[in-house]
Amino acid sequence: MNRKILGSWVFFGLLSSSLALAADKAAMIASAESAAPVDVTANATIKAPDGTVLRQGSNGFTCYPQQAMTGPMCNEAEWEKLMAAMMSKQDYQPSRFSISYMLAGEGTAKGVSNIDPYATEPTADNAWIKEGPHMMVILPDHSMLEGISTNTQDPIYVMWKGTPYAHVMIKIASEKE
Repeated sequence: MNRKILGSWVFFGLLSSSLALAADKAAMIASAESAAPVDVTANATIKAPDGTVLRQGSNGFTCYPQQAMTGPMCNEAEWEKLMAAMMSKQDYQPSRFSISYMLAGEGTAKGVSNIDPYATEPTADNAWIKEGPHMMVILPDHSMLEGISTNTQDPIYVMWKGTPYAHVMIKIASEKE
């Protein structure tokens, strides 16, 4: 093969790789933007699942695309603290009221346990769920969760009650809608 043809193949290979990366980035941004209202996502920081910043924002929200265990999500800063603590299995005490949006639902994610934040598969006793569009609310004092149901069939319920990561789930629509 002559150098000109080889050079063309290398150029087109690099070009197609660059286009694929740009398409992946655009797809991840679009997925992340599906998690919350446009007035939130328009100025939110968008991160890839590995934490790489895809787009810097200015409103204090950080949005993520669809992932294996969770659907697209947009978090206020306090939610980012909760998620970081949970991922590193550290204690967490909320400092303020905070919102996280998952208005696209779980999508292709396999769901989560309503009881055990570290469960990776459904079992007979871990209340495995896969929600449709919903919001999540951190309350600054876990005593504020008392009296709220933990029944995942209810429109509003507490997830991970009794753990440092307990929060209120608010269903916007069912998973099938």
